[in-house]
Amino acid sequence: MKIIGKYPESRLRRNRKSDWARRLVAENNLTANDLILPIFITEGNNKIQSIKTMPGIFRYSVDKISYVVEKASKLNIPLIAVFPNTPEKFKNKNGSEALNENNLVCRAIRKIKRNNFKIGVMADVALDPYTSHGHDGILKKKEILNDETIEILSKQAVLQADMGCDVIAPSDMMDGRVGVIRKALDNKNYKNVQILSYSAKYASNFYGPFRNAIGSNKKLKGDKKTYQMDFKNSNEALREVALDIKEGADFVMVKPALPYLDVIKSIKENFKIPVFGYQVSGEYSMIINAIKKGIIDKNSITESLMSIKRAGTSAIVTYFALEVAKNLKK
Repeated sequence: MKIIGKYPESRLRRNRKSDWARRLVAENNLTANDLILPIFITEGNNKIQSIKTMPGIFRYSVDKISYVVEKASKLNIPLIAVFPNTPEKFKNKNGSEALNENNLVCRAIRKIKRNNFKIGVMADVALDPYTSHGHDGILKKKEILNDETIEILSKQAVLQADMGCDVIAPSDMMDGRVGVIRKALDNKNYKNVQILSYSAKYASNFYGPFRNAIGSNKKLKGDKKTYQMDFKNSNEALREVALDIKEGADFVMVKPALPYLDVIKSIKENFKIPVFGYQVSGEYSMIINAIKKGIIDKNSITESLMSIKRAGTSAIVTYFALEVAKNLKK
């Protein structure tokens, strides 16, 4: 990079001298259009349950989900993502509840679509909320079976599209699943249903609070390192993204976001495709707990999101979405 100018002729502080000047030359901005709101859903009626590991975040029964979706819609958040806390009695080794048209996700999608909210709906395609062992795929002799899992995932994707889901989000990290899902959707004439692939999903230590929220934390047998990415690698993410784009992904996700800003930037520079970042539950919990203890300022929320946007994301999945969108509106 060639440096132009020198002091005292060049004084970079001139462009920082006032609020209006800083706004005038801002290279990046955060708006409600950049936010995706995750929503946890649970069985029962008239329920809004707090989640101990995620202060300020709740699980909603399906009859209460309109309450939070309406909030998001009025704040111009463009997309929500629904995640189920599946009761233990519906879980088994093959995750068959994923194909039940009356499971939590399906009922939630139908409820949202019936109310005609001007907001997109996204749902994960993976088996971990439904398996008794907590893995994203079929487990046999300590091995996650790739091709057998994909067969189920493609049926799950079509079912969610049947319910009215706008964005199908394979989060399982099986090889080849995007292509199989795209073909299955196209064969059912769901050519306009978008696929957001979790292309660079790392075997991260930041997922604990989320697993508690969906009830899979105590079920997980072993770890997910044989299918989720090794956090020591970054070039591997480019191969994952390239394959998913070729198979028909409309956008790609990096998860987690903050520890992998370099990966987001690299993907954006190498592929001119919308890149999303997921500010995961562990990131959220660290920030919100530090704020509550007075360790860091509340403005750190916006700063953290801006760093993800600055790295090259088009949108961010964040549990701070409602709070940030409300503040931006003010």
